[in-house]
Amino acid sequence: MKKTKILIVEDETVAAMELKSEAEKLNCEVTQIVHSRTKVFNSIEQNEPDIILMDIKLGNNQDGIDIVKEIHAIKQIPIVYITAFSDERTMQRAFATNPIGYIVKPFKPEELRTNIQLAIYKLSMVPPKEINPDYHYLGDGFYFDRVENRLYFNDNFVKLGAKEIHLLSILIDANYSKVQIADLEDAIWDGHKPSESALRTLVYRLKGKLGNNIIEATYGYGYNLKRPK
Repeated sequence: MKKTKILIVEDETVAAMELKSEAEKLNCEVTQIVHSRTKVFNSIEQNEPDIILMDIKLGNNQDGIDIVKEIHAIKQIPIVYITAFSDERTMQRAFATNPIGYIVKPFKPEELRTNIQLAIYKLSMVPPKEINPDYHYLGDGFYFDRVENRLYFNDNFVKLGAKEIHLLSILIDANYSKVQIADLEDAIWDGHKPSESALRTLVYRLKGKLGNNIIEATYGYGYNLKRPK
């Protein structure tokens, strides 16, 4: 069976080796580890990857999001961003490039593996088996089983954290209506006020698993699910 090829763009040696280790646990081939724009394009030309794990802040003030825009002008290679930045501006810029995932450092190995597996599933686009009609269809091949609180991409299980499940359940119950930020915070954190960025980070983590076409944000007000096409 052909291995999925992954290019790692990361300038921190320890982080790069951890990414390589986790990718290889999924039987993927790491084509190279690079940390500059020039080396990214040289690597793609020499051995085109199926997926790119892209850090956003690279050395010499290089911007991973700008590099991705250049890549996508030539070839639509799926991107998983891995970064220490979770501010709204950075995440908005990143999601405008329609990545497969967005992982905030320090990342959990299972979160990284889930994002890589999602990218592999989307690449293969395996036709779904018969889906339980009671599942809630979210769009783009994603289904949510409300009885078991389990997310599926086609017929493949996607692991979610407890707060991610809670958030998705609330948005599904809202039936495409927008849910205000205060109501989401109150429900998910059980009446305890979270940090200012906690909900935003949770939403972007979930969007990293679902893609950019399922959850819609009205910044400063709230969130809703988009109606699937």
